[in-house]
Amino acid sequence: MSTRIPLRPLARILEARQKGENPDRIERENLRRRREEMRDRARLRSEGRILALAGLFLCAFIVVGFRMGELAASQPQEPRSAGHREAITQARADIVDRNGRILATNMLTRALYAQPPMMVDKAQAARELARIFPDLDEARLLAQFTGPRKFIWIKRKISPEQQQLVHDIGEPGLLFGPREMRLYPNGAVAAHILGGAGFGREGVNAAEVIGVAGVEKYFDQRLRDPARAGEPLRLSLDLTVQAALEEVLEGGMKIMGARGAAAVLMDVHTGEVLAMASLPDFDPNNRPRPLTEGKAEDSPLFNRAVQGLYELGSVFKIFTAAQALELGLLGPDSMVNTRGPIRMAGFTINDFHNYGPQLSLTDVIVKSSNLGTARIAQMIGAERQRAFLSALGLLEPAPVELIEAAGARPLRPREREWKELSTMTISYGHGVSTSPLNLAAAYASIVNGGRRVQPTLLRRAGAEPGPRVVSPEVSAAARSMLRQVVVRGTARFGEVPGYAVGGKTGSADKPGLRGRPGYEGDKLISTFASVFPSDEPAYVLVVSLDEPEIFAAGEMRRTAGWTAVPVAAEIIRRVAPLMGLKPAIANRGRAGVTLARD
Repeated sequence: MSTRIPLRPLARILEARQKGENPDRIERENLRRRREEMRDRARLRSEGRILALAGLFLCAFIVVGFRMGELAASQPQEPRSAGHREAITQARADIVDRNGRILATNMLTRALYAQPPMMVDKAQAARELARIFPDLDEARLLAQFTGPRKFIWIKRKISPEQQQLVHDIGEPGLLFGPREMRLYPNGAVAAHILGGAGFGREGVNAAEVIGVAGVEKYFDQRLRDPARAGEPLRLSLDLTVQAALEEVLEGGMKIMGARGAAAVLMDVHTGEVLAMASLPDFDPNNRPRPLTEGKAEDSPLFNRAVQGLYELGSVFKIFTAAQALELGLLGPDSMVNTRGPIRMAGFTINDFHNYGPQLSLTDVIVKSSNLGTARIAQMIGAERQRAFLSALGLLEPAPVELIEAAGARPLRPREREWKELSTMTISYGHGVSTSPLNLAAAYASIVNGGRRVQPTLLRRAGAEPGPRVVSPEVSAAARSMLRQVVVRGTARFGEVPGYAVGGKTGSADKPGLRGRPGYEGDKLISTFASVFPSDEPAYVLVVSLDEPEIFAAGEMRRTAGWTAVPVAAEIIRRVAPLMGLKPAIANRGRAGVTLARD
């Protein structure tokens, strides 16, 4: 703290008077010194303020420069209008088959939108857009452009060729935004499994791709997880096998004049679905709209292999035979009463042909006797039958990775209604409606040594054995019976040289339309459930045709032996080599050799 200098110090005034000097000079000198000190202090304060201000400007410059550098080095992103909204995530993982081949991927495209205030010639723009996109209406576009709206979506996705045509219009109010769209490079192949995808939340510079059906919707969260965007979802499908199965199935459906068709090819040990098809199908790149009226199965979106619940007929008879063997009630050669008809509660059970008073258990399956199967079911009883079918998974929705599967609950009698008559009809496939996928899994469980399998669309490196449903001995006996059905029974057209096909046919009347009681006598669901090779089972194939008919051997044929069986045989002939199954060559004996002697 400075000391103020007095202007007229008494000691100096007295001293100046003694010397004869003017005292006023001392006052002027002290006044000058005081002013200089005040000026120096003011200068110091000003310099300090300038330094402080310069320091603040320097800090601000450093912060701004650092932020600008950070923005320049970061990835560009669309600004968000609301602080609490999440950014639109476009990343979606690929879907591949078991060998890594692409089934679904993303492709960069463009969206087209308009900002009417920026448009120069709105009438010309509307006219040209209607020419480029025939599905757009010129009058409606012009009304939108001349209305009060400042932003209009025109097309969510366009091709590069369409983008160039729009660009050539030269209209500054027509703008493009980047988009990631879902692409299915194989078109309609595996359409019902993949399902399809669409746009969710949208912005000018981004759009959310979400699954709308099939595995795309079932695994939607996993496919949209940015942390797993580079990790493809690997399915159990084999693309080559899937394409071949669909090609043969479509050809067979057309030849047989069927309304629809379904097929499932499954590994008997792991439950992996290598191919699954439903016809008619669709292209997921241009997914059709759901039907608003009529039956669900009339839509190409309907998955007959999973959502289709049908009474599948005599393919159920092998379950009855296997359970009787497992319970020790019968052996393969045990004789079964086949006298008929059986009349109960106003219903009559009879055979298609008269097979005589009795057949062996094996021949009940080979000749497909309703009477024999019904009497075996009487021996088993309702409670044990229901428990066995439940253990095979035939009474619950198929636990497969499709969003549609959970709603496909098999139709069956209530527990209090599952009486003796239901037990008898269910034993030969009437009274329970289930899906072809459920049937394939049940057949796999019977023929693979007796272990329950669950169907899956994911590739499995190895599967833990499921709970046992029948013993290995019963499984072998069931395979032998199925083989005899092809060798000398109702599925003789199912023989494929080298692959020892076994299987069972089923031809079930379709229920009456619009809830009418009874069945449509001339309309069948024809099914063939097969296993190959039957001696060392590897795969189960189920083929089902809706209302097939073909003129053969002098009359119109509708049963599975004439319709579904030949189609299944051709599928096996085509796909077995693709899956690495080498045909077994019959042993013709040693080739003759002539030794030359000197």
